[in-house]
Amino acid sequence: MTDPIADMLTRIRNAQAVNIQTVVLPMSKIKHGIAKILEAGSWVEKVEIIKTSGKKNSSSIFNEIKIDLKYKNGRPAITSLKKISTPGRRVYANKNELPRVLNNLGIAIISTPRGLMTNKEAKKQGVGGEVICEIY
Repeated sequence: MTDPIADMLTRIRNAQAVNIQTVVLPMSKIKHGIAKILEAGSWVEKVEIIKTSGKKNSSSIFNEIKIDLKYKNGRPAITSLKKISTPGRRVYANKNELPRVLNNLGIAIISTPRGLMTNKEAKKQGVGGEVICEIY
């Protein structure tokens, strides 16, 4: 897989298109960090790490992320989930050029030297970084 973050966002988009309550995907630190930001911003209900055994070899145990999606009156809480930085085209923003998403009603997730954070947190801390995705 070339872009695991894009895969995560696509799984969430597809699950919300057909009103599925939970999404399970392979664990990585950056995907878990993005999911925790979505949970903190109340875009998703709950994020947890679950341990599963491999299908071929039952002795191999690996972690997966389980994301419980949020719906309001039968409609998904997330209207749009868009990847900005791709493996072929990285998008960076300094502290003065941080993106505003939907007139600050949405968020952008930024990968900074201080870790993953929203565009609003990055502006408060005065840091820039790679713009991962936009959510509204």
